[in-house]
Amino acid sequence: MNLFDTSKKIHFIGIGGIGMSGMAEFLFNHGFDISGSDISSSERTKHLSSVGIKISSSHQKSNIKNHDLVVYSSAVNHKNIEIIRSKELNIPIMKRSQMLGELIKIKDTSIGVAGTHGKTTTSSMLGSILYESKLDPTLIIGGIVNKFNSNNISGNGDFIVVEADEFDKSFLSLKPTYAILNNLDKEHLDTYKNIKNLKDTFCKYANSVPFYGKVAINNDSRYLVDIKKRINKPSITFGIENNSDIMAKDIKFDKNKSSFKVISKIYGDFKIQIQCPGTHNVYNALAATALSLDMKISKNNIINSLKKYSGVKRRFEIKYENKNNNIMVIDDYAHHPVEIKYTIDAIKSGWNSRLISIYEPHLFSRTKEFKKEIAEALLLSDKIIITDIYGSREKQLDNIKSDLIINELNSYNHGDYLLIGNKNNICNYLKNKIKQNDTILVMGAGQINSVTKDIVKIIKENYEKN
Repeated sequence: MNLFDTSKKIHFIGIGGIGMSGMAEFLFNHGFDISGSDISSSERTKHLSSVGIKISSSHQKSNIKNHDLVVYSSAVNHKNIEIIRSKELNIPIMKRSQMLGELIKIKDTSIGVAGTHGKTTTSSMLGSILYESKLDPTLIIGGIVNKFNSNNISGNGDFIVVEADEFDKSFLSLKPTYAILNNLDKEHLDTYKNIKNLKDTFCKYANSVPFYGKVAINNDSRYLVDIKKRINKPSITFGIENNSDIMAKDIKFDKNKSSFKVISKIYGDFKIQIQCPGTHNVYNALAATALSLDMKISKNNIINSLKKYSGVKRRFEIKYENKNNNIMVIDDYAHHPVEIKYTIDAIKSGWNSRLISIYEPHLFSRTKEFKKEIAEALLLSDKIIITDIYGSREKQLDNIKSDLIINELNSYNHGDYLLIGNKNNICNYLKNKIKQNDTILVMGAGQINSVTKDIVKIIKENYEKN
């Protein structure tokens, strides 16, 4: 009997998370009776309500009744009242990653995209290649793909693509047929003791691939190169700098367009163009290309799919662009210093404009660990605005404030930076500061994107000619 032939009641604790919401909607679309709870309302909870999923705006004992299964996100504490109630009623409880590990079993071929950065973009690029190749894939990822206007699609084909998240060692639950290792940098040191533990865990994930599968490895990522020889499954490498099976050369940037030549002794050479700026997106496209070639997808399908690829919300999402005043507003999810640097480099490579960077630090632990690196990543900005830290799942840590980044910027003598703690005051500050030929970059994984609409509004009111 097919799992999807029966209706089961499943409750999601923390359903508003981008990964949780995609999984919940996927199961709902397959006939499951889904409910969920979250402590805050968001676009995702509103969307889930609109399609018919019952959402509670708080965690309550009464939310747990006669469910067959309860799924909780990594951000939910074990002392959560709904988890405690589920245990009292002997209802099976499962982490989000474990549920994702179950879901990838429904297809013959599963692909898990891992890496400190670029998981969502690479997954959506690969999903788009499979979709345009008429392979009707299933996709469950951590972002809203513009092409599908969703973070999940339910296909009838043999392929499923998912993000393999390293936080809380979640990706060890997956064991996919194919794995992509996009990159590896210091991150989630609240979960991992040190970089050795992080590398060991990535190695364990890669070795969970079956002998008939394949691991695609970024050969330019220093820490991935360190573990490459310990991966005992078939592999294919991709890169720009170091000699790899699949290489990108003749890279060119023009505003939000990037082009490069794929060089491969196995598959031959061909040119790719994507509507995404920056070297990091060349790597993302190269990862998707390498695995697609290995899966015998034609070069023409890869070229055409990537040329039509239209991105993911909050990944270099251009919210405003006006050729008359040459002002642009970009919303980006960047929160790790490497991601911040990638995004700023993409703007500096593709445009000739003054850059105003607005950054909301994400997590107290990350701010404490990476304060110096964050400041260094922001230095190419012409003007820098830092807000208060978005704590998310963490409690306030003593003496850990955004001032730590400000102090680092001061040591570099940048000259034009300030702290605006309350993000709602940013627009008032910017009202008379924006000039023609400005790019305003809004970055962070928290709620900083809520200011972009107001920034666009003041630009239209004060800088557009009537």
